[in-house]
Formats: sequence, structure tokens, C-alpha cells
Amino acid sequence: MSERNIRVESIDRQAVEDQEVEIVERKGIGHPDSICDGIAESVAGALAREYIDRVGEVLHFNTDETQLVAGEAAPAFGGGEVVDPIYLLIVGRATKHYEGQTIPAETIALRAAREYLEANIPQLTVGEDVVVDVKLGEGSGDLQEVFGEDEVSVPMANDTSFGVGHAPLTETEQIVREAEARLNGEYADEHPELGPDVKIMGKREGDEIDVTVAAAMVDEYVADLDEYVEAVESVREFVDGVAREHTDRAVDVHVNTADDYDEGSIYLTVTGTSAEQGDDGSVGRGNRANGLITPNRSMSMEATSGKNPVNHIGKIYNLLSTAIAEEVVGEVDGIRDLRVRLLSQIGRPIDQPHVADVQVVTDDGVSVADVEDDVAAIVDAELADVTEITRSVIDGDLSTF
Repeated sequence: MSERNIRVESIDRQAVEDQEVEIVERKGIGHPDSICDGIAESVAGALAREYIDRVGEVLHFNTDETQLVAGEAAPAFGGGEVVDPIYLLIVGRATKHYEGQTIPAETIALRAAREYLEANIPQLTVGEDVVVDVKLGEGSGDLQEVFGEDEVSVPMANDTSFGVGHAPLTETEQIVREAEARLNGEYADEHPELGPDVKIMGKREGDEIDVTVAAAMVDEYVADLDEYVEAVESVREFVDGVAREHTDRAVDVHVNTADDYDEGSIYLTVTGTSAEQGDDGSVGRGNRANGLITPNRSMSMEATSGKNPVNHIGKIYNLLSTAIAEEVVGEVDGIRDLRVRLLSQIGRPIDQPHVADVQVVTDDGVSVADVEDDVAAIVDAELADVTEITRSVIDGDLSTF
């Protein structure tokens, strides 16, 4: 094993699964913050692949400041209309000139954004319901040549920053993450009335799990209030079924709790996202790199989406710490809960963190000393292979939100 600064120690709390109160949130792919994350990451991937195709290496870029300004809509049973379009601004830096070549970075960005919206928010008509703009400043010259297709040395960290990961997921975390994924997957395939803006909040008190779902309904597929009520109940039953696949605890599911049927106030939308009506969005304001918002856990406030995947610690270490945590709990017996914190120091190789700190809650009868060597060996191996994170991100194999 290498001389990397790896620490394995006991954590200073109960396992989250054993705590009395747990809170977990996920903002679905149609939430305004997630739209920004998705577009920022889609643009980042498109730029990285285009740079490799054109010059053989990833050049400097970042698109992690993308912003969304909500529009205005007039939903109605059977189909309403967008009155003022959503405005989305892709903001960041990109290399546009390199060794005599001009690279159309902004055109690439606009194309990637359009393709992402068409695939994930299909009720939005780009150019009508949403206006996409792009402002990419020129990339920094000293960071442009950073990663190529051929064998490369390990890049230097671009910042002094940290990433955090944890495993295993609790029952509540599994329910929240899978319920949104399946609502926006198999369920939406059969129920076009459900828009992609699905936000789920899980609360566990002792052995009672309460799941609150905000589900945007698409007016074109809802004829009247009775159909809306049926759609809400259908979502509730589906989420309840998902939850019971993951727990034997008591589960209570609520959907669109702000609705007031007597007043006619319901979560009906034209496009399937609250971005059409007053809900703005920003990169990094929603889900962390593992797809969840988990106040019972340590979290990095770095935005993962849109950052350069080569040497930007805000992306690499959040993804890598999550991968390490999952690998450790999958391979090492006797671990009840685990947290991984990776700290970089600007200018150091990214495979040599300033510290790699792994904190564990072990099962009864198991000590930290019993698992320390196995845990450290996995951390060391994952750090040695850190550039694989970069390749996986460029290939689109890792989710950042």
C-alpha cells in the first residue's frame, strides 16, 4: 500500500439508521434546480467529448453557474399555455481557441442544452416555452491542456476543497431516491399526466416513515378535477408500494398537500415543471452527488454538476468519496455506517489527498481495528485509480445529482 495520508477512525455519532429522527430529500429531474444541474452537466460532457474529438484532450471549461429564471403560465384542464417563457442562462468558462483552432463552445452548449430538455422535460418547447442563452468566457490559458486520450500523469488539484460520501443508504434514503427515479421512469411512461418535477421529502421518527411528494401534473392529460384527484391518488399508491419494498416500518405517503380542492388550488402545470410559474433554479442548490439531500449526514456545499471532470475537486472528490464508501461497505463486513471525507490541497496530485478520512460505525462485537486495514486498502486502490472517475464522467456513466 502507498504512503497516502489515509485515516480510519470511529465516527462520533450513532448510525443514521439508528437515530431517532431522519430527514431525506430529493429534487426530481424536472425541479428548476435539477434542470440547471442537468443542463450544466450535459453541456460539460458535450464540451469534454468535443475537445477530445477535435484536439485529443479535454481543455479548460466550467459550466457550473447555470441559472434559471421562472416564467409565467396559465394552466387549465385539457391544456393551458405558457404566457412568459422560462429563461435559462448557461454561464461559465470554455476554451474557444487552441493551437490555431476555433472551437464553437457556445454552439456546442446550446445544442447540448436543447437535447437535454427535449429528452427530460418533453412538454417544454425550446424557443417558445423556454429561452436558452449562453455566456461562456474564455478558458484560462494555464489550465487548458489538462487531460488527453493517451496515458497521462495524474492532474494537480485545482483548489483546496473537499468531497464527502457515505454508505450504506438507510431505508428512508433508498425510498426517497428510488421513488423519484421510478416515478420519472416506469410510472411516467404509463402516466403522461405526471410531469418530471417530482420532489420527495422523507421523514422518519423512530419506526414511522412519512413521505411527502410534490408532483406536478400536466394539464393536457387531465380533463377535470376528478381526473386530477385520481392522478394524485395513483401517485400516492405507487410511492407507497415502492416504500414497502424497502422497509417493514410503518409508512404514510402524502401527495400535493398544498392542494385546496374547494378553492380550486391544485398543482396543475402546462409543462410539468414549477419553473413555468415563479420557481427559479441554480446549479448546486439541490441534490448532492449521490442524488440526495441528507441533513443527517455531512455534505459538501460544492456544486458537482458542470465542473471540469479532470482536476476540479468539487466534482472529483464528491464522486470518488461516494464510490469509496459504497465499495467499502460492499466488501468489508462489520460496518454499520461509514463516512468518507477527501480533502485536497491546491497543486497536489489528485491521487494524493491532503487527508483521506474514513469514519465508521461498526457492528456490535466489531472494532475499528478489525476493519482498519481492509478499509485503508480499498481507499488506497480507489485513489490510485482516480482518473477513472474522469473517464466515467466524460462517458456519461456517472450521475452528479
